[in-house]
Amino acid sequence: MSASSSPVETSAPAAAHLAVDGLGLWFGGLKALTDVSFEVKPGTITALIGPNGAGKTSLFNCISGFYRPRAGSIRLDGADITRTHPPERAKAGLARTFQNIALFKGMTVLDNIKLGRHAHMKTNLLQALTYWGAARAEEMELRAEVERQIIDFLEIDHIRNKPVASLSYGLQKRVELARALAMRPRLLMLDEPVAGMNREETEDMARFILDVKEEWGISILMVEHDMAMVMDISDHVVVLNFGKVIAQGLPAEVQGNPEVAAAYLGSGDPAELMRRLSGVGEAA
Repeated sequence: MSASSSPVETSAPAAAHLAVDGLGLWFGGLKALTDVSFEVKPGTITALIGPNGAGKTSLFNCISGFYRPRAGSIRLDGADITRTHPPERAKAGLARTFQNIALFKGMTVLDNIKLGRHAHMKTNLLQALTYWGAARAEEMELRAEVERQIIDFLEIDHIRNKPVASLSYGLQKRVELARALAMRPRLLMLDEPVAGMNREETEDMARFILDVKEEWGISILMVEHDMAMVMDISDHVVVLNFGKVIAQGLPAEVQGNPEVAAAYLGSGDPAELMRRLSGVGEAA
């Protein structure tokens, strides 16, 4: 989708698009998250980083509805979504990709992408299964939208009819991004979007993520371990350690924070932090 395709206006007020306030999560006596608070402003990229076991995946699962927090609240555009289920959050404008690619490998690229839009379709299940009347018209409209906007935008026209299983890992990650965009999200959650990619694939994905923000006006919250990419494209960085927010701010502010360096290295040397982590992946 190009800037001429009527993307969402990016000059929205500075009020929080996503607001996480005092979030707590524990399993038995094990605390996964403690009093986690941060905001994602409209039309910005917020990166969530931290060492192994910091609580990033638990936080992502709370925001996307797979875990239910024991304390605190989650608001999307002012609406409390803390206790809503994932399908309701999807309809409210939240879409997520996963660290482990969650595509239907035997289906084509186009069919995988279209699945992202079906949650918003107006026709019922019987009509969709039998391909009758309005369902056929809506399906054709959906296909045209996906082809015109998302496939062209992500430069995957040459693989649109190929089964996902035949694609490289980097292209599969791009298809998963395409499916999330087909949901027409206002908030896009990216779980390690460049994990396992080579440098060229990483640079391509970073470019697409920036374009999603700038051309589509979509707010982005991402977990990522490629620190060079995080510092290059993020507007705001939130750092977790042992389930708590230990720092947040502009990338340069976080990069120079001795407490962040200590969380990763055991010593408060920011320069050494960047030398160790730039371009090095790790598990969430």
